[in-house]
Amino acid sequence: MTSSQVGKHDQGRAGSEAVNGDAPEEGYERGLGSRQVQMIAIGGAIGVGLFLNAGANIAKAGPSLILMYALAGVIIFFIMRALGELLLYRPVSGSFAEYSREFLGPFFGYFTGWTYWLMWVVTGMAELTAAAIYVHYWFPAIPQWVSALVFLVVLFVANLISVKVFGEIEFWASMIKVTALIGMIVIGLGVLTFGFSSAGDTAAVSNLWEFDGFFPKGIGSSLMTLQGVMFAYLAVELVGVTAGESENPEKTLPKAINTLPWRIALFYVGALTVILCVVKWTEFAPGVSPFVKAFAMIGIPAGAGIVNFVVLTAALSSCNSGMYSTGRMLRNLAESGEAPRAFSKLSASKTPALGITVSVLFMGIGVVLNYVVPEKAFGYVTSVATAAGIWTWLMILVSHILYRRAVDAGRLPASSFPAPGGAKCSWIAVVFLLFVTGLIAYDPDSRVCLYVMAVWAAALAIGWAILKARNPQVTEGREGREGREPEFEKVG
Repeated sequence: MTSSQVGKHDQGRAGSEAVNGDAPEEGYERGLGSRQVQMIAIGGAIGVGLFLNAGANIAKAGPSLILMYALAGVIIFFIMRALGELLLYRPVSGSFAEYSREFLGPFFGYFTGWTYWLMWVVTGMAELTAAAIYVHYWFPAIPQWVSALVFLVVLFVANLISVKVFGEIEFWASMIKVTALIGMIVIGLGVLTFGFSSAGDTAAVSNLWEFDGFFPKGIGSSLMTLQGVMFAYLAVELVGVTAGESENPEKTLPKAINTLPWRIALFYVGALTVILCVVKWTEFAPGVSPFVKAFAMIGIPAGAGIVNFVVLTAALSSCNSGMYSTGRMLRNLAESGEAPRAFSKLSASKTPALGITVSVLFMGIGVVLNYVVPEKAFGYVTSVATAAGIWTWLMILVSHILYRRAVDAGRLPASSFPAPGGAKCSWIAVVFLLFVTGLIAYDPDSRVCLYVMAVWAAALAIGWAILKARNPQVTEGREGREGREPEFEKVG
């Protein structure tokens, strides 16, 4: 056995020990219990992308949007099973960057970490603005920036207190979203079965194909909605960021990931199917939540207000997750020497307080920008978040493919949670994500995010060059892996 193989096996043992003991990034409090991890996983699959953006996508694709959500959901499951296998091989907070660093080399870890940070910062900007707009529905006299600032401060303080507070906020926010969706599905099924309410006369399963067919705008238009559908699934990978702070990751993470198919089937495919049976697709339009529209058609008192509260909860939940994620990712980068060392320090409550604070300041700038920039800015911000999210998912998949090669070659121990189909499903997901990227490039409205990402990549490349000049050891590999070739050269 060569020295590099010995190093690999030692690293694998460290990863196995991390499952039952402290995570490799020591210092975090394992304060997230099973119920919180489960609800964080559920909440990650239910957000503003479903509650608000689905209206525009229904107008573009009609009932075929159901199929697009189901197709994307299968790919998301492949991604999450790939991530799950890596997490049980070596659970770490900030895992996406860490696995990119291990299997592709230091630059990819650096690029992935900062890009995931960017994704959550811009998402936080959008969600804060959206939350302020939702509050304006009830209290039009309150200036939009005031609501955004209040939410920013409250969530910031909650994230500084402890990971348990973050976990509780996410638990109850997810409960609200899940309860609302289940309630909508049950009411919709009641309308279809018993014909009550003002929508009862026209509600029918045949609404899925009677108005110009299942693909009323053609298959091409349906495929173009995939970019918006993928945005709706952003944050489902958040469970991976919680790995270093879960009480028992070997049990909680597989359970959270394995329940993903039924969550997608129920909350996305199921909810949209029921809505499009109750209300014909031609009634929906961009800028209006399909849930608000459906409640209005059914005639439920205060239905619009109820849905508005749920969407507000979804926006705040997403922003809360963003603060959590960005602080952990900055600490991961700092411990790798790829961000200022000060970000690696934990507060007395074992939270990366400085990283959270800096991220919140950037989110605050977004509140100001969204106050003066036209409404289209929200769409631009979400498209940038989608592009950053696709990069993160690609890095998870490529890392998984390289990990499986190393396992097959006997260089690394097998994970206790292997992905079904091995690397084959990861390859399918890679091709799908590249196809979606092509759709984004083809669409003039969303293409701008690729220009932004090109500028971001150039900025990171410059940063890497400066880092390499100042501290060459950092760019050669992390401690314990110095002098080793990048993983892809060993297993490729």
